[in-house]
Amino acid sequence: MHGGRIVVAVSAIVAMALVVLALAWLFQRRLIYLPSAGRVPPAAELLHGGEDVTFATADGLRLEGWFVPAAGHSRATVLVLNGNAGNRVARVPLAVQLSRAGLSLLLVDYRGYGGNPGHPSERGLVADARAARAYLATRDDVDPARLVYFGESLGAAVALQLAVEQPPMALVLRSPFVSLAEVGRIHYPFLPVGLLLRDRWASIGQVGGLRCPVLVVAGAGDEIVPWRQSRRLAAEIPEPKRFVLIPGADHNSLELLAGQRMIDEVVRFVADASRHPGRTDR
Repeated sequence: MHGGRIVVAVSAIVAMALVVLALAWLFQRRLIYLPSAGRVPPAAELLHGGEDVTFATADGLRLEGWFVPAAGHSRATVLVLNGNAGNRVARVPLAVQLSRAGLSLLLVDYRGYGGNPGHPSERGLVADARAARAYLATRDDVDPARLVYFGESLGAAVALQLAVEQPPMALVLRSPFVSLAEVGRIHYPFLPVGLLLRDRWASIGQVGGLRCPVLVVAGAGDEIVPWRQSRRLAAEIPEPKRFVLIPGADHNSLELLAGQRMIDEVVRFVADASRHPGRTDR
């Protein structure tokens, strides 16, 4: 009888574990992608000179975004690729600072974010980035040779994939990770994350294909993507590159959203890439 109870208990534990794994497999994208799905206000309500824009993806979705002109002559145009949460409204402080510094921007929301149709996935987000870049190339006020990709967290993985396919003048990776599996193991140590993930976001395996100057910015207090992950990724990026660690900054703190140190680093880096293609020294 005692042995029978053990078998029953073990069977129950195994069944529960299988249920947990099944749920993790089925609903993992709801844990990865955290959109604010409601519609956003018109660009002009939040950004001086902001313009509402739309563009189509290769798979037939029409996405919305905001184009923000530089205050004065534009040195370059920045394609901002967001992290996994919220929508473009949260990037208004970044847009204000970069516009004041003489950079134009395109703030976009991926599929399923900010009122856009569709459901997010790795393939889908990369397709959205391609479409955003293609849209910028059609504008008379944008020089395609002076594009900068700015990727934030998961958006850094999106920007990296796009940069391998279509190199920009410069690439900025803010809080990038080695791979989504490695981040997942930190936050879900009880799950076999590497076996479960549908969307891999394995940036470490792609960095060797980069052919542009790269700035990596990380926060020393980041508890979501530990800064050592960003440094590991930076170590594998071909020259020219620059790694900047901002003391005390956490993943969602103002210092990493639109802090003066980060803005200064980005502006200097873009200016240097513009003057001396292929170099990042100052």
